[in-house]
Amino acid sequence: MMSQKDFLVELGTEELPPKALKTLSESFRDGIVNGLKAAGLAHGEVKVFAAPRRLAVVVGALATQQPDRTIAVDGPPVKAAFDASGNPTPAALGFAKKNGVDIAALDKSGEKLRFVKEQKGDAATALLPGIVTQSLNDLPIPKRMRWGASRVEFVRPTQWLVMLFGDDVLDCEILAQKAGRESRGHRFHANTPVRISSPASYLEDLRGAWVQADFAERRALILEKVQALAAKESGTAIIPEALLDEVTALVEWPVPLVCSFEERFLAVPQEALISTMQDNQKYFCLLDGNGKLLPRFITVANIESTNPEYIVAGNEKVVRPRLTDAEFFFNQDKKSRLETRNERLKNVVFQAQLGTVYEKAERVSKLAGVIAAAIGADRALGERAGLLSKCDLATEMVGEFPELQGIAGYYYATHDGEHADVARALDEQYQPRFAGDALPTGKIGAAVAIADKIDTLVGIFGINQPPTGSKDPFALRRSAIGLLRIIIEKELVLDVQALVNGATKLYGDKLANANTASDVFEFLLGRYRAMYEEQGIKPEIILAVQALKPTQPFDFDRRVKAVAQFAALPEAEALAAGNKRVSNILAKEAVAADAAINPALLTEAAEKALAEAVNALAVELAPLFEQRDYTTALNRLAALRPQVDAFFTDVMVMADDAAVKANRLALLARLRGLFLQVADISLLQA
Repeated sequence: MMSQKDFLVELGTEELPPKALKTLSESFRDGIVNGLKAAGLAHGEVKVFAAPRRLAVVVGALATQQPDRTIAVDGPPVKAAFDASGNPTPAALGFAKKNGVDIAALDKSGEKLRFVKEQKGDAATALLPGIVTQSLNDLPIPKRMRWGASRVEFVRPTQWLVMLFGDDVLDCEILAQKAGRESRGHRFHANTPVRISSPASYLEDLRGAWVQADFAERRALILEKVQALAAKESGTAIIPEALLDEVTALVEWPVPLVCSFEERFLAVPQEALISTMQDNQKYFCLLDGNGKLLPRFITVANIESTNPEYIVAGNEKVVRPRLTDAEFFFNQDKKSRLETRNERLKNVVFQAQLGTVYEKAERVSKLAGVIAAAIGADRALGERAGLLSKCDLATEMVGEFPELQGIAGYYYATHDGEHADVARALDEQYQPRFAGDALPTGKIGAAVAIADKIDTLVGIFGINQPPTGSKDPFALRRSAIGLLRIIIEKELVLDVQALVNGATKLYGDKLANANTASDVFEFLLGRYRAMYEEQGIKPEIILAVQALKPTQPFDFDRRVKAVAQFAALPEAEALAAGNKRVSNILAKEAVAADAAINPALLTEAAEKALAEAVNALAVELAPLFEQRDYTTALNRLAALRPQVDAFFTDVMVMADDAAVKANRLALLARLRGLFLQVADISLLQA
């Protein structure tokens, strides 16, 4: 059995970029694992460690040597390697010389001359420096640094390098650092060299020097302590995943502390306070049981201070000016009514070819009014919300905190005494902001959100800048799925084709694309597939409905759900095959969907039975189609399977008698027409 040893590599640096630390560490690990695999070096568990000043990987039970390998090298074809007399040609002689062997040592049994040799595996110690170097070179670093007089480049200047294979130091130099066994402790608590006795002791050796090198362990500790401190303050901490990762990447020895700010700042929209404390200061904010911001926050220090009150006071001092700025912007903005901001938007470009933000607001206003009326809401409120929808873009608050657009509008509209539905709509217009985000709660909010998204889609398609491949600079795919989600999940009876046509007209002569309306509608049709596949619905089910191009998303959804249920029935496969057969037959024949069936020409028992069943179902299903009860309709249509099977078994559709043939084709058209009231079931057949 080949011997094994644990392997440790730790690269010490100046403080690494916190937002990238997790990615860098994982990429470092993956690069080493891939390098070991390529080299054929077997190993056990691989652990990754990351802290502000270090990236490290420990590989357990790493083989000390590559296995020996048999290598076959192909040369020239045997026919070209020897002449008619069996003497080697220059090609054969050259191949033998290249491999340092005699002609007699070459394998001539195959189509090509071949040299087979045994290659002894290299020692891991000879391979590891190259594997580590390659992994570091491959890290996803957008911009590399140089330092001092060195030509070496890395994300940050390097400070030390630990490389241990078992108990031994590997003799190598990487990124201007000679490998050793000395790491560094905490910058303040233990700013001295730390001897790493072995790879297995790496974590504990550093822990003794006030460094918690395990990123996951450090993250879990921060989460636990922050939640515990929040509970002591009778609150709940806001802990976004990205912020938790970033804070974890900023500290080697985390010590969470509770700080406070003046209660007067609570008069400012809490979203602004939370935004500045999270984004700028990396604090965890606290909410009370009602979701209201508490005048306290948690900071995570990188030191176990004997006087933590100094750290608390320092953070409170730092945050005060930022909260004061937010307070100032809020108070300044309130001095003018929100609607007056529209004048400033006349000078703000929405898109060079599409005019100003003010013009967009006017279009959204008109379209939102139409949508509001269509879904049973107040048209005037829809128009008012649309007109005010972009006003907060011209406020000081949004200028300082762009992420508050919509939210700021809600607060200012409320302050101005606007209708509650209008105020709420200003925030809800951007929903859903991302996959899985909440939808507008009110009808006015839904109307403005739909109008805004359709206006953007029409405008960008109208200037011939649709998404291409992976490029979608205007996030049109997200907008399209968002508006479909709103309509479907809120069960709104809206015709998107009509809305797109209306939005196109509102642009007047600004649009260069003559096919804008149809292009946008086809684009929306294409979004259904992505949306439903996420729900686990098979592509063929979606395509079966798409084939009919329903213009109402809620209606589309009902059809998809009905077809999905139908596809699970035992009769579905046979009926799908029958529909496909009928579709293929009718594709070659000019038969009207409403062609009359002459009972007198029905001669076979099977066609009489099918005709009787189809005629009865046509009457029975009419009210179901009217009510859009597609599930019940398809369940009833599934009962046709025996008659359909018997028809294709016993009846010759292409009869010699032209009248009989036409009658049978009319029957099939009637049958297919019933299914097409829901979807093209033939597409379920692979």
